[in-house]
Amino acid sequence: MYWVIASFGLAWIGLSAIGLIWYPLPATSAVTILFAMSAGCVANWVRNRTCHCYFDGPVLFAGALAFLLRQVGVVRFPSFLVWLLLTLGIAISFYLEWRLTSADRC
Repeated sequence: MYWVIASFGLAWIGLSAIGLIWYPLPATSAVTILFAMSAGCVANWVRNRTCHCYFDGPVLFAGALAFLLRQVGVVRFPSFLVWLLLTLGIAISFYLEWRLTSADRC
């Protein structure tokens, strides 16, 4: 369990350090936190093969990328749309884990 927190923390610290130079990645932005959460999910999936992390890593990465593109001005859309899709994607991944692990398929 501690290595998941460490991988998230290291990713967040590294991205925050980049944020000192590049303005779209401050330590408390959704972009930085979602990228770090994505790294934590990938590390958790590699280590434990947790089914929801297999789906959540790419979902969180896509959400962070969408917020990054929005912040630098490449695209324009309301932020609630990304949060809605992230919530839906994460809920679906936990549902799939619940259904697949009960059948011992994941």
